[in-house]
Amino acid sequence: MPAFTTRHLCSVAAALALTVTAPATAATAAPDSPAGLREVLFVGNNWDGTADVIRSSGDFAKLGRINVVPDKEERLAEIHANPVRWAYFMAIRNSVGEGHDQFVDDMYSTPDGRSVVVSRPSFADVVAIDLATGRINWRFPVSGYRSDHMAVSPDGTRVAVSASTANTVHVLDITTGKQLGSFATGDKPHENIFTKDGAYIWNMSIGDVNTALDAPWLDWTKGDRRITVVDARTYRQVKVIDMRERLDAIGLGDHSDAVRPAAFSPDESKLYFQVSFFNGFFEYDVATDKITRTKTLPKNPATSEDRTTWVNDSRHHGISMSPDGGKLCVAGTMDDYATVVDRATLKEGPLVTTSKPYWATVSGDGRSCVVSESGTDQVTAIDFATGKKTVSVPVGDHPQRVRLGHVEAGWTGPSTR
Repeated sequence: MPAFTTRHLCSVAAALALTVTAPATAATAAPDSPAGLREVLFVGNNWDGTADVIRSSGDFAKLGRINVVPDKEERLAEIHANPVRWAYFMAIRNSVGEGHDQFVDDMYSTPDGRSVVVSRPSFADVVAIDLATGRINWRFPVSGYRSDHMAVSPDGTRVAVSASTANTVHVLDITTGKQLGSFATGDKPHENIFTKDGAYIWNMSIGDVNTALDAPWLDWTKGDRRITVVDARTYRQVKVIDMRERLDAIGLGDHSDAVRPAAFSPDESKLYFQVSFFNGFFEYDVATDKITRTKTLPKNPATSEDRTTWVNDSRHHGISMSPDGGKLCVAGTMDDYATVVDRATLKEGPLVTTSKPYWATVSGDGRSCVVSESGTDQVTAIDFATGKKTVSVPVGDHPQRVRLGHVEAGWTGPSTR
């Protein structure tokens, strides 16, 4: 299939509603879980090598914990036996890992609620963990030396994972781990998003976030950062969106074009996205292919202005939208707050103090934004209606991704503690 032009993309959007919703950034789960299953939130504790399972709404109480590295000694032995793999393993620890190994980046449950599929950056793989036994059902080593963000297809049967050092996305059968296809991306693929009908995948590449070349005039050194859209059946590229051109068009040439977390409006006409180094977000109109609004959020006076101190080029990292599309929830990572923003006016609500919030998702009942506080090892719920904190729940070491999923009714383990 030939590459789309903007005109083609708009035509398809009009004819087929070819726009995007971000997995786990909108409350897309049905109100009632499938028979025999319970809706939960999975919280990936990146440095701990565990995933906590908590209630998806209400008091968000902890139900159980999963060890996502039951094969840790075996994997470490392989790494130490291979000098190249060991070098990358140590580079991940000392750069993106902030001195720690990265054992869980992302996770999704299988449709039957019997397994959770986890990307493990330091081990450069994806595994399916049996929720009853804690054992590995299957393992898929990604290309290169690091796995990253994932996305699950609307029907729950396919999972896409970024292989960040290989500039590749693999698409796997979520039940068997068999590769169904793969495609090339820009530098350091990050977020993956399936369209609602499962026909297309969008990938955002963020470039080299681990260098100290962080001054605005050195932004060009960060690599090829773009959104790549592919056909999810053929895995052929159909569209490339370079936000550099869109930012330049509105006079923001000093802003990074590395698209980080994103959330789409319920009608899928607008994309709200964060970029490296920016304390705020942008609104992008899919039909016109233009950035239509910019929202700059408050700076924390205590936050250093030295951009090299910001983790992995992030300033704000995490954005979600209420199910009715009226509110956005933003994790102000380096500014140590989260806030609910009115989508119509872009006016922010109270700045809720949080410690290095790393992700924002929506509770199962759609009433709350749930942010992971990687600095204090807890998740915090913020009411969309009031913008105020309702509850915080302790989890493991350095929580990052939080995803809605399912476990079998009555599930309470396995537990590593």
